Amino acid sequence: MSPDSDLPPDEPPVAPAPAPAPSEHPRAAGMSAGSPPGAAAAPAAPPVLPVAEDRQRFVYAIGQIEARFPSLGIEKEYAQATGRAETVGLTDRQAVRTVLSDPANRYLARMMCWVLTVQGMDTYLLIPRDSTDLDLLLDSLRPSPSPSDTDVVIGALGPLAPPDRCNGLTVPMVAIDQIYSFDTGSFLESIPRPDSLSEESYRQSSRELLDYLRELADNTGTADEHRAVNYLTMRYPAIYAKAAEQLDRDSSLTCVDVSPTRLSSVRTVMNVVFTYTNRSTNVPEKFAAKVDVTEEFPHLAAPLAPYYDR
Repeated sequence: MSPDSDLPPDEPPVAPAPAPAPSEHPRAAGMSAGSPPGAAAAPAAPPVLPVAEDRQRFVYAIGQIEARFPSLGIEKEYAQATGRAETVGLTDRQAVRTVLSDPANRYLARMMCWVLTVQGMDTYLLIPRDSTDLDLLLDSLRPSPSPSDTDVVIGALGPLAPPDRCNGLTVPMVAIDQIYSFDTGSFLESIPRPDSLSEESYRQSSRELLDYLRELADNTGTADEHRAVNYLTMRYPAIYAKAAEQLDRDSSLTCVDVSPTRLSSVRTVMNVVFTYTNRSTNVPEKFAAKVDVTEEFPHLAAPLAPYYDR
Protein backbone atom coordinates (compact mmCIF):
# COMPACT_ATOMS: atom_id res chain seq x y z
CA MET A 1 0.00 0.00 0.00
CA SER A 2 1.29 3.49 -0.90
CA PRO A 3 2.07 5.92 1.95
CA ASP A 4 -0.28 8.54 0.43
CA SER A 5 -3.39 6.34 0.58
CA ASP A 6 -6.30 7.72 2.66
CA LEU A 7 -7.48 4.24 3.68
CA PRO A 8 -6.44 2.72 7.01
CA PRO A 9 -3.61 0.24 6.59
CA ASP A 10 -5.75 -2.79 7.47
CA GLU A 11 -8.83 -1.93 5.36
CA PRO A 12 -9.20 -3.39 1.88
CA PRO A 13 -9.84 -0.99 -1.00
CA VAL A 14 -13.47 -0.09 -1.50
CA ALA A 15 -14.92 -1.30 -4.82
CA PRO A 16 -16.28 1.49 -7.05
CA ALA A 17 -20.03 1.93 -7.15
CA PRO A 18 -21.67 0.13 -10.08
CA ALA A 19 -22.64 2.26 -13.07
CA PRO A 20 -26.37 3.05 -13.31
CA ALA A 21 -28.46 0.81 -15.50
CA PRO A 22 -29.13 2.13 -18.98
CA SER A 23 -32.73 2.95 -18.09
CA GLU A 24 -31.56 5.08 -15.14
CA HIS A 25 -29.24 7.28 -17.21
CA PRO A 26 -30.70 10.80 -17.55
CA ARG A 27 -30.07 10.78 -21.32
CA ALA A 28 -32.07 7.59 -21.77
CA ALA A 29 -35.30 9.54 -21.38
CA GLY A 30 -34.23 12.20 -23.88
CA MET A 31 -33.12 14.64 -21.17
CA SER A 32 -29.81 16.37 -20.75
CA ALA A 33 -27.59 15.30 -17.88
CA GLY A 34 -28.51 18.34 -15.81
CA SER A 35 -32.25 18.49 -16.53
CA PRO A 36 -34.41 18.93 -13.43
CA PRO A 37 -37.36 16.59 -12.82
CA GLY A 38 -40.30 17.39 -15.03
CA ALA A 39 -38.23 19.21 -17.65
CA ALA A 40 -39.31 18.81 -21.27
CA ALA A 41 -37.49 16.17 -23.30
CA ALA A 42 -34.77 17.40 -25.65
CA PRO A 43 -35.63 17.29 -29.38
CA ALA A 44 -34.58 14.07 -31.10
CA ALA A 45 -31.46 14.19 -33.25
CA PRO A 46 -31.97 13.97 -37.04
CA PRO A 47 -31.85 10.41 -38.39
CA VAL A 48 -28.42 9.24 -39.51
CA LEU A 49 -27.74 6.23 -41.73
CA PRO A 50 -26.30 3.67 -39.27
CA VAL A 51 -23.11 1.86 -40.06
CA ALA A 52 -22.88 -1.87 -40.53
CA GLU A 53 -20.17 -2.37 -37.92
CA ASP A 54 -18.58 -0.57 -35.00
CA ARG A 55 -15.86 0.75 -37.31
CA GLN A 56 -17.03 2.87 -40.21
CA ARG A 57 -16.55 1.05 -43.51
CA PHE A 58 -16.30 2.71 -46.89
CA VAL A 59 -17.13 1.71 -50.44
CA TYR A 60 -15.17 2.39 -53.63
CA ALA A 61 -17.09 0.28 -56.13
CA ILE A 62 -17.14 -0.01 -59.92
CA GLY A 63 -20.38 -1.07 -61.58
CA GLN A 64 -23.54 0.26 -63.21
CA ILE A 65 -26.37 2.26 -61.65
CA GLU A 66 -30.00 1.41 -62.36
CA ALA A 67 -33.19 3.26 -61.36
CA ARG A 68 -36.00 0.96 -60.17
CA PHE A 69 -39.49 1.41 -58.78
CA PRO A 70 -39.75 0.72 -55.04
CA SER A 71 -43.44 -0.13 -55.21
CA LEU A 72 -46.41 -0.48 -57.53
CA GLY A 73 -47.77 2.86 -56.37
CA ILE A 74 -44.62 4.74 -57.39
CA GLU A 75 -44.62 2.93 -60.73
CA LYS A 76 -48.21 4.08 -61.39
CA GLU A 77 -47.34 7.63 -60.35
CA TYR A 78 -44.40 7.57 -62.78
CA ALA A 79 -46.76 6.40 -65.55
CA GLN A 80 -49.00 9.41 -64.93
CA ALA A 81 -46.02 11.76 -65.01
CA THR A 82 -44.88 10.18 -68.28
CA GLY A 83 -48.31 10.81 -69.77
CA ARG A 84 -47.87 14.53 -69.09
CA ALA A 85 -44.34 14.70 -70.57
CA GLU A 86 -43.15 15.05 -74.15
CA THR A 87 -41.82 11.55 -74.83
CA VAL A 88 -42.76 11.03 -78.48
CA GLY A 89 -40.00 9.13 -80.28
CA LEU A 90 -38.04 8.41 -77.09
CA THR A 91 -36.94 4.95 -76.00
CA ASP A 92 -38.05 3.73 -72.56
CA ARG A 93 -34.63 4.57 -71.10
CA GLN A 94 -34.70 8.04 -72.65
CA ALA A 95 -38.20 8.58 -71.29
CA VAL A 96 -37.11 7.63 -67.77
CA ARG A 97 -34.26 10.12 -67.92
CA THR A 98 -36.52 12.85 -69.33
CA VAL A 99 -39.28 12.37 -66.76
CA LEU A 100 -37.06 12.03 -63.69
CA SER A 101 -34.86 14.98 -64.71
CA ASP A 102 -37.87 17.31 -64.87
CA PRO A 103 -37.80 19.55 -61.76
CA ALA A 104 -41.55 19.05 -61.45
CA ASN A 105 -40.91 15.33 -60.95
CA ARG A 106 -38.13 15.71 -58.41
CA TYR A 107 -40.24 13.93 -55.84
CA LEU A 108 -40.23 10.82 -58.03
CA ALA A 109 -36.44 10.89 -58.38
CA ARG A 110 -36.16 10.99 -54.57
CA MET A 111 -38.45 7.99 -54.20
CA MET A 112 -36.80 5.77 -56.80
CA CYS A 113 -34.51 2.90 -55.85
CA TRP A 114 -31.00 3.56 -57.13
CA VAL A 115 -29.23 0.21 -57.35
CA LEU A 116 -25.56 -0.38 -58.13
CA THR A 117 -24.91 -3.67 -59.89
CA VAL A 118 -21.40 -5.16 -59.90
CA GLN A 119 -20.64 -7.80 -62.54
CA GLY A 120 -24.38 -8.07 -63.18
CA MET A 121 -25.31 -8.68 -59.52
CA ASP A 122 -27.41 -6.33 -57.39
CA THR A 123 -24.85 -5.13 -54.84
CA TYR A 124 -25.81 -1.84 -53.17
CA LEU A 125 -28.81 0.40 -52.66
CA LEU A 126 -27.55 3.97 -53.06
CA ILE A 127 -28.82 6.57 -50.59
CA PRO A 128 -28.31 10.27 -51.47
CA ARG A 129 -27.21 12.42 -48.54
CA ASP A 130 -28.93 15.55 -49.87
CA SER A 131 -30.95 16.71 -52.86
CA THR A 132 -27.87 17.67 -54.89
CA ASP A 133 -26.80 14.01 -54.91
CA LEU A 134 -29.83 13.30 -57.07
CA ASP A 135 -28.09 15.14 -59.91
CA LEU A 136 -25.23 12.62 -59.75
CA LEU A 137 -27.70 9.75 -59.84
CA LEU A 138 -29.68 11.27 -62.72
CA ASP A 139 -26.47 11.83 -64.70
CA SER A 140 -25.82 8.08 -64.47
CA LEU A 141 -28.94 7.43 -66.58
CA ARG A 142 -27.62 7.33 -70.13
CA PRO A 143 -30.05 8.03 -72.99
CA SER A 144 -28.54 5.08 -74.86
CA PRO A 145 -27.18 2.57 -72.33
CA SER A 146 -24.26 0.35 -73.30
CA PRO A 147 -22.48 -2.58 -71.61
CA SER A 148 -19.38 -0.36 -71.54
CA ASP A 149 -21.08 2.22 -69.29
CA THR A 150 -19.26 2.53 -65.97
CA ASP A 151 -20.23 4.13 -62.68
CA VAL A 152 -17.81 4.55 -59.78
CA VAL A 153 -19.49 4.99 -56.39
CA ILE A 154 -17.69 6.30 -53.31
CA GLY A 155 -19.51 6.41 -49.99
CA ALA A 156 -20.09 5.00 -46.52
CA LEU A 157 -21.42 1.48 -46.03
CA GLY A 158 -24.64 1.09 -44.07
CA PRO A 159 -26.78 -1.86 -42.98
CA LEU A 160 -28.97 -4.07 -45.15
CA ALA A 161 -31.95 -2.36 -46.70
CA PRO A 162 -35.26 -3.43 -45.13
CA PRO A 163 -37.43 -5.51 -47.50
CA ASP A 164 -40.05 -2.75 -47.81
CA ARG A 165 -37.48 -0.17 -48.88
CA CYS A 166 -37.09 -1.34 -52.48
CA ASN A 167 -39.71 -3.90 -53.41
CA GLY A 168 -38.11 -6.73 -51.44
CA LEU A 169 -34.50 -6.08 -52.50
CA THR A 170 -32.23 -6.75 -49.50
CA VAL A 171 -28.70 -5.48 -50.14
CA PRO A 172 -26.40 -3.17 -48.14
CA MET A 173 -27.16 0.53 -48.30
CA VAL A 174 -24.45 3.05 -49.22
CA ALA A 175 -24.64 6.75 -48.37
CA ILE A 176 -23.05 8.24 -51.47
CA ASP A 177 -20.50 11.06 -51.46
CA GLN A 178 -19.24 10.93 -55.06
CA ILE A 179 -20.19 9.27 -58.34
CA TYR A 180 -18.18 9.20 -61.57
CA SER A 181 -20.08 8.13 -64.69
CA PHE A 182 -18.46 7.48 -68.08
CA ASP A 183 -18.16 4.91 -70.84
CA THR A 184 -15.13 2.69 -71.31
CA GLY A 185 -14.09 4.28 -74.59
CA SER A 186 -13.92 7.83 -73.22
CA PHE A 187 -12.10 6.60 -70.12
CA LEU A 188 -9.41 4.85 -72.16
CA GLU A 189 -8.96 7.92 -74.36
CA SER A 190 -8.43 10.07 -71.27
CA ILE A 191 -5.48 7.97 -70.03
CA PRO A 192 -2.22 9.77 -70.91
CA ARG A 193 -0.11 7.80 -73.40
CA PRO A 194 3.69 7.76 -73.01
CA ASP A 195 5.49 9.00 -76.13
CA SER A 196 7.46 5.77 -76.38
CA LEU A 197 4.30 3.65 -76.91
CA SER A 198 2.18 3.45 -80.03
CA GLU A 199 -1.44 4.57 -79.88
CA GLU A 200 -2.95 1.26 -81.02
CA SER A 201 -0.98 -1.06 -78.74
CA TYR A 202 -1.44 1.27 -75.76
CA ARG A 203 -5.23 1.45 -76.09
CA GLN A 204 -5.49 -2.30 -76.59
CA SER A 205 -3.34 -3.17 -73.58
CA SER A 206 -5.17 -0.59 -71.45
CA ARG A 207 -8.54 -2.13 -72.31
CA GLU A 208 -7.28 -5.61 -71.41
CA LEU A 209 -5.93 -4.38 -68.08
CA LEU A 210 -9.17 -2.53 -67.29
CA ASP A 211 -11.24 -5.65 -68.02
CA TYR A 212 -8.88 -7.82 -65.96
CA LEU A 213 -9.08 -5.56 -62.90
CA ARG A 214 -12.85 -5.10 -63.10
CA GLU A 215 -13.44 -8.84 -63.21
CA LEU A 216 -11.40 -9.74 -60.14
CA ALA A 217 -13.42 -12.25 -58.12
CA ASP A 218 -15.90 -10.86 -55.58
CA ASN A 219 -14.67 -7.30 -55.91
CA THR A 220 -17.55 -5.33 -54.41
CA GLY A 221 -15.37 -2.37 -53.46
CA THR A 222 -15.80 -2.79 -49.69
CA ALA A 223 -12.68 -4.66 -48.55
CA ASP A 224 -9.51 -2.59 -48.22
CA GLU A 225 -7.88 -4.76 -50.90
CA HIS A 226 -10.66 -4.07 -53.39
CA ARG A 227 -10.78 -0.35 -52.66
CA ALA A 228 -7.02 -0.13 -53.30
CA VAL A 229 -7.29 -1.97 -56.63
CA ASN A 230 -10.32 0.05 -57.74
CA TYR A 231 -8.58 3.31 -56.89
CA LEU A 232 -5.56 2.39 -59.02
CA THR A 233 -7.86 1.22 -61.82
CA MET A 234 -9.65 4.54 -62.00
CA ARG A 235 -7.05 7.09 -60.92
CA TYR A 236 -3.51 5.88 -61.60
CA PRO A 237 -2.38 5.94 -65.28
CA ALA A 238 1.05 4.44 -64.48
CA ILE A 239 -0.38 0.92 -64.24
CA TYR A 240 -1.63 1.17 -67.84
CA ALA A 241 1.72 2.42 -69.10
CA LYS A 242 3.45 -0.46 -67.32
CA ALA A 243 1.07 -3.01 -68.87
CA ALA A 244 1.81 -1.72 -72.38
CA GLU A 245 5.55 -1.64 -71.68
CA GLN A 246 5.50 -5.25 -70.49
CA LEU A 247 3.57 -6.40 -73.56
CA ASP A 248 6.31 -4.90 -75.73
CA ARG A 249 8.73 -7.08 -73.76
CA ASP A 250 6.58 -10.19 -74.42
CA SER A 251 5.34 -10.33 -70.82
CA SER A 252 1.70 -10.61 -69.78
CA LEU A 253 -0.09 -9.87 -66.51
CA THR A 254 -0.57 -13.12 -64.62
CA CYS A 255 -1.50 -12.04 -61.09
CA VAL A 256 -2.54 -9.12 -58.91
CA ASP A 257 -1.91 -9.56 -55.17
CA VAL A 258 -2.93 -7.13 -52.45
CA SER A 259 -1.74 -7.22 -48.84
CA PRO A 260 -1.29 -4.72 -45.98
CA THR A 261 2.14 -3.18 -45.71
CA ARG A 262 4.01 -3.62 -42.44
CA LEU A 263 5.66 -0.22 -42.66
CA SER A 264 2.73 1.74 -41.25
CA SER A 265 1.13 1.07 -37.87
CA VAL A 266 -1.03 4.21 -37.81
CA ARG A 267 -2.70 4.18 -41.23
CA THR A 268 -4.02 1.38 -43.42
CA VAL A 269 -1.73 1.11 -46.44
CA MET A 270 -2.08 -1.67 -49.01
CA ASN A 271 0.61 -3.10 -51.28
CA VAL A 272 -0.83 -3.79 -54.73
CA VAL A 273 1.58 -6.12 -56.55
CA PHE A 274 1.33 -6.72 -60.32
CA THR A 275 3.12 -9.83 -61.58
CA TYR A 276 4.13 -10.01 -65.25
CA THR A 277 5.48 -13.27 -66.65
CA ASN A 278 7.63 -13.49 -69.76
CA ARG A 279 6.00 -15.77 -72.33
CA SER A 280 9.30 -17.18 -73.57
CA THR A 281 11.30 -17.65 -70.35
CA ASN A 282 8.43 -17.94 -67.88
CA VAL A 283 10.36 -15.60 -65.55
CA PRO A 284 8.10 -13.37 -63.43
CA GLU A 285 8.72 -9.69 -62.77
CA LYS A 286 6.83 -7.80 -60.08
CA PHE A 287 5.88 -4.17 -59.60
CA ALA A 288 3.99 -2.66 -56.67
CA ALA A 289 2.23 0.55 -55.70
CA LYS A 290 1.13 1.50 -52.19
CA VAL A 291 -2.38 2.86 -51.61
CA ASP A 292 -3.58 4.48 -48.39
CA VAL A 293 -7.16 3.34 -47.72
CA THR A 294 -7.51 4.65 -44.17
CA GLU A 295 -10.18 7.18 -45.06
CA GLU A 296 -13.12 7.27 -47.43
CA PHE A 297 -11.10 8.59 -50.38
CA PRO A 298 -8.00 6.43 -51.03
CA HIS A 299 -4.80 8.02 -52.26
CA LEU A 300 -1.42 6.95 -53.57
CA ALA A 301 1.13 6.39 -50.80
CA ALA A 302 4.05 5.25 -53.00
CA PRO A 303 4.34 5.09 -56.81
CA LEU A 304 4.68 1.96 -58.90
CA ALA A 305 8.15 0.48 -58.54
CA PRO A 306 9.93 -2.89 -58.84
CA TYR A 307 8.92 -5.27 -56.06
CA TYR A 308 10.99 -8.07 -54.56
CA ASP A 309 9.63 -10.84 -52.34
CA ARG A 310 11.08 -10.87 -48.83
